[in-house]
Amino acid sequence: MTGLGVYLVTDGTLCDRHGHGVLGVVRAAVHAGVGIVQVRDKHASARDLLALTAAVADAVGDRAAVVVDDRLDVALAARHAGHRVAGVHLGQSDVPVTAARALLGPDAHVGLTANTPAHLDVVARLPRGTVDLLGVGVVHPTATKADHPPALGHDGFARLAAATDVPCVAIGGVDLDDVAPLRAAGAAGVAVVSGICAAPDPGAAAAAYVAAWGGSR
Repeated sequence: MTGLGVYLVTDGTLCDRHGHGVLGVVRAAVHAGVGIVQVRDKHASARDLLALTAAVADAVGDRAAVVVDDRLDVALAARHAGHRVAGVHLGQSDVPVTAARALLGPDAHVGLTANTPAHLDVVARLPRGTVDLLGVGVVHPTATKADHPPALGHDGFARLAAATDVPCVAIGGVDLDDVAPLRAAGAAGVAVVSGICAAPDPGAAAAAYVAAWGGSR
């Protein structure tokens, strides 16, 4: 899990900007080498998010890990229905990661947003294997998450990543120029929203991020 690479986070409004839709963007990004896709829609009903998650999982779940943002119930329902959903990514105000791990099982993916030393202290006290990945940010101010905490920058991200042995993915306004510095700062991956979802050619955009990650070794 240490080499996650490029992690796509979906945004339905941005994906519609050039008419691709979430499925079009996801298919193009995974074809370009993106290995993990987080289905995120803060405003969707549980039923609509389940339908979207199922569609994404059926489209790319054999080639990429598909995780659901925030909604453990949706991830469980999708898995129960037989869709290839790897797990869930939880925020600090969502259900506890211990509950997610217990309900999803040992082989599922459980991610957690963490952006302060206090968050990392809590993670350090959890049983090993509870959390697979930490989403750490925001790196830069971003319009896709209006209530984000103060921006960390590359140095702030590096300090947090160095303070935990859980793989950290950098998120928040990550553009191509950030990929190499963030990998040097200890990132196990970079999460991208608008850089791929809002691109006129999301496949080309995703390929550029994948190449930047590969070239920064």
